[in-house]
Amino acid sequence: MDFGGDRTVRIWHRSTAVKTSEVESLYIEKFGQKPACSARAPGRVELLGNHTDYNQGFVMALAVDKCITQAASPRADGVVELVSAEFRQTAKFSIDSIAKDPAVPWSDYAKGLLIELGKRGVRMGGYNAAIHSTIPLGAGLSSSAALLVSTALVVRDLYPYSLTETGVGLPPSRKPDGSLPELSIAEKMILSKICQAAENKFVGVNCGLLDYISSLYGRANKVVLIDCLNLTVDWVPFPEGLSVVVCHSGVKHALVAGEYNERRRCCEEAAHALGVHSLRFVSPSDLESGRRKLTDLQYRRAAHVVGENNRVQLGAQALRSNDLELFGRFLFESHKSSQENFENSCPELDLLVELAKSDPACIGARLTGGGFGGATLNLVKRGHAEAFRQRMASGYEKAFGRKLESWECEVVDGAA
Repeated sequence: MDFGGDRTVRIWHRSTAVKTSEVESLYIEKFGQKPACSARAPGRVELLGNHTDYNQGFVMALAVDKCITQAASPRADGVVELVSAEFRQTAKFSIDSIAKDPAVPWSDYAKGLLIELGKRGVRMGGYNAAIHSTIPLGAGLSSSAALLVSTALVVRDLYPYSLTETGVGLPPSRKPDGSLPELSIAEKMILSKICQAAENKFVGVNCGLLDYISSLYGRANKVVLIDCLNLTVDWVPFPEGLSVVVCHSGVKHALVAGEYNERRRCCEEAAHALGVHSLRFVSPSDLESGRRKLTDLQYRRAAHVVGENNRVQLGAQALRSNDLELFGRFLFESHKSSQENFENSCPELDLLVELAKSDPACIGARLTGGGFGGATLNLVKRGHAEAFRQRMASGYEKAFGRKLESWECEVVDGAA
């Protein structure tokens, strides 16, 4: 998800990789001293498994080298002050009196996170933070999750906490160098749920766990396999011979709460009509046998999710056996389903996938993220990414008369 009042507001966008010195410079400029700590959280590319997370299904994702970094220091007056280079207005509020401010909508993510941590029993004080982002906004790379996760990590560094399923444990002890131990595997899942609650309850978008899990559990050169029912994570190697290219349509990523929540509601209605708790428990044959119980819209929405769950499971097998041609076919099938069944694509995304499909360097392409604009994911033969990007830009400008932004992304470790 992308953060902001209309989920496309930018904090600070540059096309270069994050450099801690840049966020530190911003902090010094705004607060007149060096920060006490910093934290980084990557964006994610949804590789396969579109809108399956809140249906308790399966997802494949990659943590990529577009991220949000925060630099922060504690303050003694219980006030939180957040700044960015692009927004001239500062978010400033009391830790004991958190409310939405329409003038600073991007701060809702940090506010929601602080509220949820407080509910868990985390004891926090005020702090100052500067925020820097290299995540291309509106591209569906989940800047909102990166903002939530990086907020949780700077707060943890300033006011150490450990998480349990029911609350908090003993605060972690610092290492000799002053750093804290990494979150445990279990704590990462708990923190993912806390971030989800913040976006669901305070921001108002009824999203699933995919984005936070991807940001927290990412590993360099690994595909993250997520089971959203059992909340387990596994990894398979990302193919060495492929590059990840993200092509941004330039269409506003208008994933407003209403669109997202409508899709989720329709999926839940379809599951109820089929007599199951979620679409996770519906096989392709089950869906066809129960089709008469569904409206046409419910059927098509369910067909997308059920098909995606199937493609993820088969796709994992294809990656393990290094059958890249088959895996690429699943990506193209996924996009077709987004067009016809889930209706979360748009003409610009459709053209980008068609251009990629006709390019011999590309083995598979699809929209990535929530859809309704944003970007496509393209798996391109290594060594051909730059030429592929140029060909895509040429075809896109010819069709729509505007420039195409694209990035070759590295698969990186998760938040730290």
